[in-house]
Amino acid sequence: MSYSMLEISIQDRIQTIVINRPKQLNALNKETIDQLHDALKSADKNPDVRVIILTGSGEKAFVAGADIKEFADFNIEQGQELAANGQEILFSFLEKLTTPVIAAVNGFALGGGLELAMASHIRIASDNAKLGLPEVSLGVIPGYGGTQRLSQLVGRGKALEMIMTAGMISAEEAKEWGLVNHVTSQEELLPLANKIAQKIVMNSGTAIASAIKSVNANYVDGLNGYNVEVSEFGNCFGTDDFKEGTTAFLEKRKPNFK
Repeated sequence: MSYSMLEISIQDRIQTIVINRPKQLNALNKETIDQLHDALKSADKNPDVRVIILTGSGEKAFVAGADIKEFADFNIEQGQELAANGQEILFSFLEKLTTPVIAAVNGFALGGGLELAMASHIRIASDNAKLGLPEVSLGVIPGYGGTQRLSQLVGRGKALEMIMTAGMISAEEAKEWGLVNHVTSQEELLPLANKIAQKIVMNSGTAIASAIKSVNANYVDGLNGYNVEVSEFGNCFGTDDFKEGTTAFLEKRKPNFK
């Protein structure tokens, strides 16, 4: 399938998805959200894709927010439906993906853009990046999981400060707060993302999928993450990757995971 809002490439089992709406600073509209869902779903099912890198076109913005024109005249019910659908179609869907996703934040990550990065499994940022949730300055709150994931990543106090002030923080501040893993130059952003991805590719895909499921379980109400870990740990023993990994270790060679 071709995508009017995305550019997609695959190399060395790493798929790069570029959100390509430069005139709108890669803002998320309904069409872009739908295309991202489809592209991520296809990548997750593709046995030749082991890691996904998600970034924005140009050097100004990762995603500068949602496309406000699409919902400026919505009522209460339409607003709730917008948030619920967006979370189901993209943000929660991305978080639960069994293929790891690295968000390469190459500029502004505001509102829905920061929420998209936070739903990804790993975040790295260029040194010119600015991150924030400015929704309260528009009379609304983050609706794509931002109030939940930000507090999980940086703590309740800092999350409330970012949300209530509607301010932006720098990439270095984001690193200090634990919001991003690494900060590098604009030129080295994608090379660093690929370097991390290549390390992931060398490991067991089935084990990584189990790890994602287990870590996510810690944040699901009513679900005991320790029990999920025990179950997923046991499931790994029935996989070809476990047999290959342990055999390779005993034979003192590098594993060849399929």
